[in-house]
Amino acid sequence: MKKNMIAWINSILDSEEIKAMPIMTYPGLDILGKTVFEMVTNCEVQYYCQKALSDRYKTVASATIMALYVEAEAFGCDINYSQNDIPSISKRLINSLGSLPCMKIPEIAEGKICEHLEAAKMAADIITDRPVFGGIIGPYSLAGRLYDITEMMSAILLEPEGSHELLQICTDFLKKYAMAFKDAGCNGIIIAEPAAGLLAERECNEFSSCYVKQIVDYVQDENFIVILHNCGNTLTLLNSMVSTGSAGFHFGNSVDMLDILPYIPSDRLVFGNLDPAGVIKNGNPEIIRTKTLELLNKTASFKNFVLSTGCDVPPGTKLENIDAMFNALNEYNENQLNSVKDDFSSFFENELLEREVLCWDNSLSVA
Repeated sequence: MKKNMIAWINSILDSEEIKAMPIMTYPGLDILGKTVFEMVTNCEVQYYCQKALSDRYKTVASATIMALYVEAEAFGCDINYSQNDIPSISKRLINSLGSLPCMKIPEIAEGKICEHLEAAKMAADIITDRPVFGGIIGPYSLAGRLYDITEMMSAILLEPEGSHELLQICTDFLKKYAMAFKDAGCNGIIIAEPAAGLLAERECNEFSSCYVKQIVDYVQDENFIVILHNCGNTLTLLNSMVSTGSAGFHFGNSVDMLDILPYIPSDRLVFGNLDPAGVIKNGNPEIIRTKTLELLNKTASFKNFVLSTGCDVPPGTKLENIDAMFNALNEYNENQLNSVKDDFSSFFENELLEREVLCWDNSLSVA
C-alpha cells in the first residue's frame, strides 16, 4: 500500500513516544508451529510469521525476513538448508575475477527470490496500518559471498578494476531486486551491508557506499525509502554511510549508540541496537527490561532514534523475551508521559501561585 514515507519519518520525529522496529521474523515460527525450512522455502509461511508478529507487537513498521543468501543462490551458489538453522552458502561461486565476462545477471525469478517477493506482496496487501519493508543484501556483502570475503578483501587492493566489475554486476542485479520489492507494494527496503564494516573509510566509500548510492538513487522517493544496515564496527564509516543518501541507518550492537547518533543528520532515522543473540534470545525478561531501559534512557535526547535489535532476531527466541522488550518500551514511554504531565502541572501551579501573589500585592497597593 502506497504511503508518504517522508510524512512517516516526520511523524516519528514529532512523536512524544519512542517507536520500535526490531528486525524479526523468525520468532513468528513459534506462533505458527513451523520450521525455519518451511519459512525460507514457502512464501505463505513467511507472510503469516510477519503478520502474526505485526498483530502481536506495536511496531512502527513491519519488515520481511533478512535472507542474506537468496541473492547468491540466484547467481548459482549452492545453499545448505536445514530444518531449524538459517540457510548458508556452501561454497563460493567465483574462483577468479577473470571469469566475470562470462557471468550474467540473473533474472528476479531465479532461486527462492520469487518466494520472498510474493511474501512481501502479501504483507504489503494485508498489513496496511504501517509501512512494510523488504530486505536485500548490500553490493559489497554480495560480492564477498560470491567470491569469498577474504578473497574480496585482497582483490580490492590487488585487483581493483576486477573488484569494481564484480561490484557493478552485483549492484545492477540488486537494483532490479530492490525495484521488485517496490513493485510488490513495499514502502522501502533495508539494505544489509555488514561486510562493509571490515573496510576503512576510503575503501568503504569506493567499494561499498558508492554502489549502495546507486540503489538508493534508483528506488528512493517520497513513497519508498532505503534503510542502510551495517552491524560491523561503523564508528569510522558514518560519513560514508550518510553519503549514500539513505533515509535511515540501522546499527549493530558492536557500537555504542551515543557514539553514533550525534553524527547522523537529525532528519534521518537511526535504528538500533539491542544484542539480538546475547540479550534478546539468551537473556531473561528482567535482563531484557534492564538493557532496553538503559538504551532508551541514554538515547532520550535524540528524536530520530528508533528502538531496534542490532540484527535479525535468531530462530528459537522465546516470545516472552520479545514481550519483555516491548513491555520495557511501554514502561519507558509511560514514565516519560507522566514526567511531562508532572512538569506541566508544576508549571501551572507555579503560574497560579505567582498570579495570586501578584493580585495580592496589587490589592495592598490600592488599599
